[in-house]
Amino acid sequence: MSTKLAVDTPDGPGELVIAEAATPIAALILGHGAGGSEDAWDLALLARELPASGISVARYRQPWLVAGRKVAGPPASLDRCWLPAVAAVRALWPGVVLFIGGRSAGARSACRCFSAADAGLVLLSFPLHPPGKPAKSRVSELVGAAGPALVLQGVSDAFGTPSDVARALADAGYAGERIVPVPGATHSLAPAKGLPAARVAEREQLLVGSVLTFIADALDPVPSAE
Repeated sequence: MSTKLAVDTPDGPGELVIAEAATPIAALILGHGAGGSEDAWDLALLARELPASGISVARYRQPWLVAGRKVAGPPASLDRCWLPAVAAVRALWPGVVLFIGGRSAGARSACRCFSAADAGLVLLSFPLHPPGKPAKSRVSELVGAAGPALVLQGVSDAFGTPSDVARALADAGYAGERIVPVPGATHSLAPAKGLPAARVAEREQLLVGSVLTFIADALDPVPSAE
């Protein structure tokens, strides 16, 4: 069961949709994409599955969505409305390690707003570039987030494939990412209609397992060899 919490922002009220773990060891706030909502397949999946493993999940509805508008605001407005939501999650679970992230535009905003107080980034379908325009790279946003990042990317993502993201990061000299290709997936990451149930379950397990492993490793890092 989820609960909702209003968030005051400079652009009007936003809203957190909260799925709380019984005894949280970490929390994750996720932003939605520019053309979707917190009910996107991947965001809903993580909110449903992670609390059982001790990860509380808060999905954030941007004010433009709460107000019923169909078009997202510019990046600056998304960022200034994202920061109050992160503060609200910290207040909700004080002392709990916080990871931030989201899908598509929400992933970009999480990167731009990443701070030293955040434990890491969970990025679903990071939009490396607009479809068909690889020269307009947004890799600087990911590189600029000084923390560990998990990137879950569909192998058929028109906004950048896993290999595109890996190549762009390598060219930028960045090595703080963990890229997980999602076989058969497009930018939405959602299973296509008619996909066999076993394949759907495999994709669900890949996403949930990757996030759980990433968070566990961040909470208890392996000591580096001297």
